[in-house]
Amino acid sequence: MNIDFARQQMIDQQVRAWTVLEPSVLDVLTVTPREQFVPRAYESLAFADTEIPLGHGQSMMTPTVEGRILQALELGQNDSVLEIGTGSGFLTACLASLCNSVTSIDIYEDFIESATRSLDANGIDNVSLMTMDATQELPDTQFDAIAVTGSIQVLDSRYINALSPGGRMFVVVGTAPVMEARVFVRTGDQDWRSDVLFETQLAPLINGTLPPQFSF
Repeated sequence: MNIDFARQQMIDQQVRAWTVLEPSVLDVLTVTPREQFVPRAYESLAFADTEIPLGHGQSMMTPTVEGRILQALELGQNDSVLEIGTGSGFLTACLASLCNSVTSIDIYEDFIESATRSLDANGIDNVSLMTMDATQELPDTQFDAIAVTGSIQVLDSRYINALSPGGRMFVVVGTAPVMEARVFVRTGDQDWRSDVLFETQLAPLINGTLPPQFSF
């Protein structure tokens, strides 16, 4: 496989075609070596428009969804980011290239260990990884942006509360086959706005079925 050609095809035919046009996002998807974060058995699919199995019934998201997440968060160089669901660590690496610091949590310790190795191998040192069930607890601080990489049936208000004022969150909400990718912006202590970006289907967070917190 010609890796450089396959990567450029991914950018041109998949990511751009799904209206990911922000130059900084395209740049980071171009320079971050996705093939180094894919399980060895699936290296040939590193740039394909498909989810890639990671184990535990979890999958690496498609490049198009990853691009939409990065674009929706509108990250700045001074931002702190919480990633809920580390997975392979590829999106973690992309987030880290666009902001000041990333805290990434995952329920599976082996995902954290594998992502740590991949991030270290690529010299990415502004990431803090920890094993944590986001449906039970979150880091005790606020973030400028949150990326939730698994779907949830209903929005948990704790996630909004983990945003700093003006903070943005990407999350997929709903139950298959009707799920919406949304971006939430915290506009005040008790205020926020929400926009639907697109319809999709995304595997749920482990323990992601939560009691309703509020409606929107």
